[in-house]
Amino acid sequence: MTTTPASAEDHPDRSAVRTLARLWPYVRPVRVRLFAAAGVAVVASCTGLVFPLVLKWMVDGPVADRDTAGVWLGALYLLLLGIAEAVLFGLRRWLVARPLSRVEAEMRADLYRHLQRLPVSFHDRWPSGQLLSRGTTDLMLLRMFLAFPLTFLLVNGVTILVGVIIMLLQDWTLGLMILGPAVPVIVMCVIFEQRYAHVARLAQDQVGDLTTVVEESVLGIRIIKGFGRHRTQARAFRDLSRTLRGTELRKAQLLATIWGVIVTLPELALGAALVVGTVQVADGGLSAGTLVAFLSTALALRWPVESIGFLLAMSQEAATATERYFEVMDETPEAEAPLGAAPQRGAGLYRYAAPPRGATSPHGPAPDNDGIRFSSVSFRYPDAPPDSPPTLDRIDLHIKPGESMALVGATGTGKTTLTALVPRLHEVTSGQITLDGKDITAMPRETLRALVAVAFEEPTLFSASVGENVLMGAEEGAGQPELERALAVAQADFTHALPQGTDTQVGEQGLSLSGGQRQRLALARAVVGKPRFLVLDDPLSALDVHTEAAVEAALRQVLADTTALIVAHRPSTVLLADRVALLSDGRITAVGTHQELLRTNAEYAHLMSGAEHQGDER
Repeated sequence: MTTTPASAEDHPDRSAVRTLARLWPYVRPVRVRLFAAAGVAVVASCTGLVFPLVLKWMVDGPVADRDTAGVWLGALYLLLLGIAEAVLFGLRRWLVARPLSRVEAEMRADLYRHLQRLPVSFHDRWPSGQLLSRGTTDLMLLRMFLAFPLTFLLVNGVTILVGVIIMLLQDWTLGLMILGPAVPVIVMCVIFEQRYAHVARLAQDQVGDLTTVVEESVLGIRIIKGFGRHRTQARAFRDLSRTLRGTELRKAQLLATIWGVIVTLPELALGAALVVGTVQVADGGLSAGTLVAFLSTALALRWPVESIGFLLAMSQEAATATERYFEVMDETPEAEAPLGAAPQRGAGLYRYAAPPRGATSPHGPAPDNDGIRFSSVSFRYPDAPPDSPPTLDRIDLHIKPGESMALVGATGTGKTTLTALVPRLHEVTSGQITLDGKDITAMPRETLRALVAVAFEEPTLFSASVGENVLMGAEEGAGQPELERALAVAQADFTHALPQGTDTQVGEQGLSLSGGQRQRLALARAVVGKPRFLVLDDPLSALDVHTEAAVEAALRQVLADTTALIVAHRPSTVLLADRVALLSDGRITAVGTHQELLRTNAEYAHLMSGAEHQGDER
């Protein structure tokens, strides 16, 4: 069973033509060259139909008259026609190569940009392998379709039409015999197209599932090896591979069936025409040259007719690839940045500059500082059962300007979810969150996320240098001084001991570093831009006691100049904050200082006593 959110069963009445028509906006800029290539291919293919006419002239003329010079002249005509046909097909290839690579590149770039703008909830639903297969395998199929089947469905159709007219003009009775299989072939093609569409979609979805397994196995190789689960993973991969193999064999079976029909019926008709034509020549009712020309024309049409099967197959695969591509492109992205929010490039990624404090924004003058305020905020995940309780329920919380608030609660109470609402990684179901009095839903997301810096409990690093990973959180123009300051705050001096210092490539997911090192770099990335608002999701969980104490000492200086919400599990982290909020069963049940809650709240005292015991053991 495919894990794709949409599958072949969801589109039983899909039209391949309507689906492929959605490619037109990408094809339109290169339409002149594509139309020119199609025209050249039609001329080249029809040039091949001139060969039988030259043969007729040679047989009925120079050969019958034993004119050696005429035979050589006919051979020269055939040679020139062959050269012309080859040059024209080469020109077609040259015309389509560059524009089609451009179409593929633009579609891939649009898909990547769109994925960056889709909400986190979309990425939570979709397996990464399915997205990867859409950006690689599916786009390759589309390029192949535009390069070959799209052109040759037209070219072969015109060639067959012109060839049939030539045969009917030469001898209409033989021509009708050749046309005899047309009706059953057309019926079989319609049946084939319907069945192949379903199997092609299934195969492409299974490729996405297989890609997901491979990706997860590579990223989780330490877990697989650590628990000795390589055989289990190999069995899962083998099962999916066998499923995909079975689907591909069904495709091959369908293709073999249609090909058998398309090849067999015309061959039988051609054999019958040969017998009847030979009898007519023997009776003097038909010239030998006409029969040779007729049969040569029929043989020239073998390839256009036989290619119908796999051209239809490739077209169906392209239609399913187009469908899969636009399933992602049709997803609603996060709101666009409004006019006037100018993109800036920094550390290889685009971000948007936040207005300086006190500056006028597109929404009017910035109000007085009010910090972070949650007003009756509730949140329920989109895919949660309707009758299930919300993850967060009527949260009321005010973090004053310049204040640090620790968020404490048992596992699963919604602390990480609450922090994700501030930069709008998830949208609140009801209620309101304001930053300095401004509703975050009224801000451009790019501006909001430039105001709010986030460090997650599970740090993510990119295949880039240490410096590039850290400066990803800074404004454009930030350089070595800002980098060194952030590394000092995060106690990440270990970076200077790396082979190339801060220019060292950390590798995919940063797995060449320890968990604590990755967490310190993620913290450095959060503080490098001196954000007005800071959201930290248990940023020190992977640090040893001594490193944690050093980071906390440096972090206090940063927290003095910002408004911060910090998810905390240990007393040492809680002590960084001015006040503490206790989250229990999705609601804020107590707010106060650490000492106040220890004295007055039994649940908080229990959580802290357990955390303190764990800290002693560590």
